[in-house]
Amino acid sequence: MANADLLKELRIEKHLREEHGQGPGRWPWIVGGVLLVLLAAAGVAWLLLGRQAIEVQTAQAQSPVANAAAGAVLQATGYVTARRQATVSAQITGTLTEVLIEEGDHVKQGQVVARLDDSQYKAALDAARTAAAASHALVSQYQVQLAQNERDAVRNEGLAVKGLVAKQVAEQSRTLVDSTRAQLLSQQRSAASADAQVVEARVNFDYCVIRAPFDGVITTKDAQVGEIVSPFSAGGGFTRTGVGTVVDMDSLEVDVDVNEAYIGRVEPHMPAEAVLDAYPDWKIPAHVIAIVPAADRGKATVKVRVALEKKDGRIVPDMGVRVSFLEKKQDAPQAQAPQGALVPTAAIAQRDGHGVVFIVSGDTVQQRTVSAAASKIGDQSLLPTGVQVGDTVVVSPPEPLKDGDRIKLAAKAAQ
Repeated sequence: MANADLLKELRIEKHLREEHGQGPGRWPWIVGGVLLVLLAAAGVAWLLLGRQAIEVQTAQAQSPVANAAAGAVLQATGYVTARRQATVSAQITGTLTEVLIEEGDHVKQGQVVARLDDSQYKAALDAARTAAAASHALVSQYQVQLAQNERDAVRNEGLAVKGLVAKQVAEQSRTLVDSTRAQLLSQQRSAASADAQVVEARVNFDYCVIRAPFDGVITTKDAQVGEIVSPFSAGGGFTRTGVGTVVDMDSLEVDVDVNEAYIGRVEPHMPAEAVLDAYPDWKIPAHVIAIVPAADRGKATVKVRVALEKKDGRIVPDMGVRVSFLEKKQDAPQAQAPQGALVPTAAIAQRDGHGVVFIVSGDTVQQRTVSAAASKIGDQSLLPTGVQVGDTVVVSPPEPLKDGDRIKLAAKAAQ
């Protein structure tokens, strides 16, 4: 074989070199793919870092119809209170044998709510009655004796005039009459005293039955059968001073604390509107009863009494309530309910010469252009369009904030 042919046989084909790791092969493609993935990740990270979340404060758009501040000159918070309530207690110390009330029961004036063990007081009443009867028997005895002595005195005086008996006998008879009359008078006083003791014993006996002082509802039950109750606190805290508490629900009103800087806006008899915290959609007509002429130095407030013009079983003492003091009574029906949504005035920002608000959507915001506020109510503005009731808006949006930016809620300051 020629040398040229031998050299040709020693040459390795291209496809055999690639299979044995010689030449470019697949590695350039793999390296290129990895680089593309890294570049994409770097781009996403750059976008995220370049648009950091902006810290903001938010508020919820409210309905102008349900908002109690509409037409109000001032708002204040307070609690429902009862002008007429009482802790029902015994007027004597005794052991409870019956308790006839439970929380929520309606009671009438004079209704029996509890009974005490009356055995001791019944015995005292019986003894007083017996003593009074004996005293009255002695009165009868002295009356009979006085009548007899008077007859004897008249007879002896007649005999003394005729000289049949000594004048001294007639005088003694008259003295005996006077003495018997004095004894009768004394015994009559004793009988009256015995009658008074009977009345006292009967009163104490009646105190063993505890009755409701007026119509109302039982709000607390403070004692059980077998416990000792007393009008005085005794026994190291083991003696109850009350059986329960009764509240006259017709006497419920609202006590609110008004900042003394704004008390000049409140006048007696001015209309108001109350909204219970438990029923925020229920507006209760009310009016001012009186401004209590005393200020709380610690809170710098003045108490105002507000009457509720509608009574309802849902209103109970100590409920939280918000009161809006109105300028005037609202005519019914109203001409037309205001349209739009109430937002804090600070939520309206200026961008490119237009008023805008930023609506929270997830962790980003959407910029919406709004028209001028139809009216302002306190620190809120009524926007006819652009915002829906229930939307969450950014309050005092920072200047860098723009449409689509990510946000995070600012931490609330400690109270």
